[in-house]
Amino acid sequence: QVRLVESGGGLVQAGGSLGLSCAASGRTFSGYDMGWFRQPPGKVREFVAAVRYNDNTNYADSVKGRFTISRDDAKNTVYLQMNSLKPEDTAVYYCNGLQLGLRVALWRDWGQGTQVTVSS
Repeated sequence: QVRLVESGGGLVQAGGSLGLSCAASGRTFSGYDMGWFRQPPGKVREFVAAVRYNDNTNYADSVKGRFTISRDDAKNTVYLQMNSLKPEDTAVYYCNGLQLGLRVALWRDWGQGTQVTVSS
């Protein structure tokens, strides 16, 4: 059973930056596609970014050019650097494995997430 722990969220003004981390225990990330998701207030959880097992990346159109996903398999950690933040980026952010080549969560269990709030 994998345990995911997200951290790094907070309150930031529009135009600011935040860096998120996701650490796992119980399973190694190596060989898996990994991703970040977010759930804005009152909305469903949505895909944000993916870093594939081969380090290829892809992003939701809404964050492309502003967010950067990366991974460190030695530390079993995935990162999300968020720049030029907008109020519409306000959400709880989660990480999860991804079904290979897709933007769909792999593991049933989610972490507690980390709250990101962007003020205008």
